[in-house]
Amino acid sequence: MCIDVQLTFSRPNRLNQFKLLLRKRAYLLAAALLLLFNSCTNKVADTGEYSPKFKPVYDTVTLYNTTWKNPRRAIQYLDSTYRYVKDPFIADRFRYYAFHFLYNRKELKDPKTAIIYADSMIMMAKKSITQKQYEVQYAEASFATGDAYADLQQYGDAYKFFYQGYYIGKNTLDDAILAEYTYRMGMMLFKQGHYREAANYFKLSYKQSFAYRDDFRAFYQRQELLDNIGESYKNSGDIDSAKLYFQKTLDFIDMNSRRYGSDPEKLNIARGVVYGNMGDLAFNINDYPRAEQLLKKSIAINLRPHNDNSDAQLTEIKLARLYLKNNRINDLFKILQALRNQLDTLKNEEAETNWNKLMSSYYIHQNDNQNALYYLKNYSALKDSLAKRTLSLKRTDINQQQASLDKQDQIENLRDHNTLQLIYIYLAVLFSVMAVIIIFLVFRNLKRSKQDVIAVKKLNDQIRMQQKELENTLEELNEGSREKDRILRAVAHDLRNPLGGIASLSTAMADPGNTEEQKNLINLVRDTSFNSLELINEILEAANTATSTFNKEWVEINSLVSNSIELLRFKAAEKKQEIILLPLLTPAELYINREKIWRVMSNLISNAIKFSPKGSVINVRVTSNGDGIEICVEDHGIGIPNGLQKQVFNMFTDARRSGTDGEKSFGLGLSICRQIVEKHNGKIWLKSDENKGSSFHIYLPRET
Repeated sequence: MCIDVQLTFSRPNRLNQFKLLLRKRAYLLAAALLLLFNSCTNKVADTGEYSPKFKPVYDTVTLYNTTWKNPRRAIQYLDSTYRYVKDPFIADRFRYYAFHFLYNRKELKDPKTAIIYADSMIMMAKKSITQKQYEVQYAEASFATGDAYADLQQYGDAYKFFYQGYYIGKNTLDDAILAEYTYRMGMMLFKQGHYREAANYFKLSYKQSFAYRDDFRAFYQRQELLDNIGESYKNSGDIDSAKLYFQKTLDFIDMNSRRYGSDPEKLNIARGVVYGNMGDLAFNINDYPRAEQLLKKSIAINLRPHNDNSDAQLTEIKLARLYLKNNRINDLFKILQALRNQLDTLKNEEAETNWNKLMSSYYIHQNDNQNALYYLKNYSALKDSLAKRTLSLKRTDINQQQASLDKQDQIENLRDHNTLQLIYIYLAVLFSVMAVIIIFLVFRNLKRSKQDVIAVKKLNDQIRMQQKELENTLEELNEGSREKDRILRAVAHDLRNPLGGIASLSTAMADPGNTEEQKNLINLVRDTSFNSLELINEILEAANTATSTFNKEWVEINSLVSNSIELLRFKAAEKKQEIILLPLLTPAELYINREKIWRVMSNLISNAIKFSPKGSVINVRVTSNGDGIEICVEDHGIGIPNGLQKQVFNMFTDARRSGTDGEKSFGLGLSICRQIVEKHNGKIWLKSDENKGSSFHIYLPRET
């Protein structure tokens, strides 16, 4: 069976008891003296570690729990001494709640009260002094809360808290935290019956556990993980792998026996569990003599006081099945009688259920149908109770939950990114408003200055020269302001399309049913983002597109046009429009700047969408034209009046109109398109009839 995390140890003999009693009193005296000494000192600043006042309390409580095996006395000692810890650190208060959490969960079997203490642990973790303290404590508190919810069979809530701990470990690359998560994932999958997946998680947890501090706890969890891997393979029918990992577990325990040999019973407990699992494996392959030998060896170890008695009871069930299988009825009855006495003292629901089934089988062999039926009814009732408790876990798809939470995490990251972008836009608008206010104040002061010059005509030549210099300075400031406005308007116009594409793609990504499509959409998001960044870099490098230098490369024109259309197809779908592409029959490459021509196509297609009615069709054609390629974007929209057609390619043109859905036009797009096309030694022109639509044509030579 899989080993629980909780450890139990053997009772010391009388001499050791006397030594431990003296040691207890020495610790208590030292703790009291240290508390008294610290009470007379000034308050110490919280460093993120345990305070000098709490450290001896922590050490003594740990001794009570581990060496002296008295958790009830540990909590009593904690409560009686903690009140004397004045101004406790965050770590002190966190560990105080953690001790109470473990006591309520492990000793009192009260997960509801344990959850209250786990909530307090989370509250303390949020007040951490250092980032590392927050990561470690918040992960521990999340795992603790998840364990308590798992005890209540609320596996959905349990997994959410496990994921919180995993999220911290994932983002900080902390294997010590991730090992705790993968261990719990393995345990839940094992209980669900997904044994091969459980084995993979146990293997990963074993690898990650080497990030632990190298102490007895780390050693004990590693041997448990090796045993759990073997147990998972045993249940999945992979006999050879199970044998291998059971033997690895025993070798690992023997290898560390010198380091932790001061109390050999601790190691025997672990060996006893492995022997029981190996005996069960031998039973499954019909090696009954070896199975009996190993099972008895396991029972002899873990049936001792303060050892793993629950595991011993389950191993006795396995041995009883072996006796029944081999028709050793007298041996079967003897071990069931012995187990009955144990179950009356130490409750074990799984063992109790199987005990009733075996008793029913025994009485069937004795032809005592009345007793056989009685125990069979008890078995059925207990089995139904166990099945109800595990039903919630069986229904919980852990892998689906993790995928769902990972997706939510990605959505939150995108939402945060969009929020950050929105903040940048707000800041840009704020700076623009401030600039306008400054300009207004400058002009107002200029007007007042002119009035003052008229009123004071008799000022000397020096004042008039200063006035002239001030006017020149103001003119330069106005010119700089106009240049700034031009750049800002260009940014606002050209970023509008890619950011609109990103928003549409992000909305589509939220649909969980289109996995393969999402991958393509993510690639489009990436391409759009890079193109947007390229645009920003260009604006920062040179405000004048006509004088900037283009980096050119050979680009397959059909692919470039198709990508531009796919990016804007979602925007067209909002107006129920259809974009039809007629590509070159024979693919051709042009020596162009990919991003610049992409901007041209995006502007033209976006304009076609903007100025076309709902439900209309937009045609994009790519054709050969002499020594070059001609691209045509044709719509059936509102068209352009004859009087405005010559102005549409001018910067800051007044030939601006709203789209069919009231979309705003800034009058920059076609001017930028013309500069880019002419930089490629090409040309751009339009054909349009008002209310009948427009067609924009681009000609690009094959070699430029």
